[in-house]
Amino acid sequence: MSAPYAEPMDHREDRARPPSPPTLRDVAERAGVSKSLASLALRGDPGVGEARRASVRQAAEDLGYRPNRVARALAETRSGTVGVLLNDLRNPWFVDLLAGLTAALDGGGLAPVLADSFTARRIGRSAVDQLLAQRVDAIVVVGTTEDDAPLREAATSGCPVLLAGTYEPGDLDADVVVNDDRHGAVLATRHLLDLGHRRIVHLTGPGEVGRLRAEGFRATAEAAGLPAWTVAGGMSEESGYAAARRLLEDKARPSAVFAYNDLAAIGALSAAHDLGLEVPRDVSVVGYDNTHIAAIRPVSLTSVDNGTFAIGVQSGRFAIERISGRIGGARVHRVAASLEVRRTTGPALL
Repeated sequence: MSAPYAEPMDHREDRARPPSPPTLRDVAERAGVSKSLASLALRGDPGVGEARRASVRQAAEDLGYRPNRVARALAETRSGTVGVLLNDLRNPWFVDLLAGLTAALDGGGLAPVLADSFTARRIGRSAVDQLLAQRVDAIVVVGTTEDDAPLREAATSGCPVLLAGTYEPGDLDADVVVNDDRHGAVLATRHLLDLGHRRIVHLTGPGEVGRLRAEGFRATAEAAGLPAWTVAGGMSEESGYAAARRLLEDKARPSAVFAYNDLAAIGALSAAHDLGLEVPRDVSVVGYDNTHIAAIRPVSLTSVDNGTFAIGVQSGRFAIERISGRIGGARVHRVAASLEVRRTTGPALL
């Protein structure tokens, strides 16, 4: 039996090999810079000029370069990730902020790692500890949280902590990016006053953000010679519904409700509907955050736009700078508020 035919090595047909993926060195050569400078530019290091940074990023895009985060983590002490601590994933406000934060981090070659502190507490875990176990390079706290002690420990251990849309924990030496909450409440209250409303109630929320919004409401109402009527309304649709229903069932019900956030405002709209009241003829409703829910046509909620996407972007920029070694005192960056008027507000009935 003859042996199977074996093609001579010298005459074998060349096999097509897939092209090698572009490397960081390829990007550097195309941009005309050193490999180390290309690496810093892709990470968003603030020491790299805008022109060089743009040139390197364009070269990376032209070549289709994607950084190998695993290899980078093995070669460096950094992981290339940023922990994002959320209080409640059900709040649509978080989605808009995350969009801005993710865009900024991606531009700096960083990836977000999400952790839900609300869920972690329910099962007896610390979301902060979970993030630190994954060797994140920084932690961005989005909204209020009860994980104060673990955050303090993380900050003192050398992990940069940043606050986005919140002031808590207030004793952290941390960069803060927030909305001008007091002015946003002033805008909402003035809008209702301009419509002729004189029985306005504010459904208050928690933390320093809640205090500032209530302060803006009170100052504006009192300047107009009106009582500053406030009731705890919470952050959820359920709590907003319960608070608004009690108020709207009263014979001396308010003609307008200004809620702490859009979810509580949706609860107020539901309470008015269940009581047979017409919005805005019988009661006007204003929310806060201008989330995508507010813009849905059947809802069409008048809401304060707090620049949520911009808050996310600036938080990401601050995180990149801290990871890159920026030294200096904590910074507070406030994003301007504006009012988006829709169909849930109208003139008060005389």
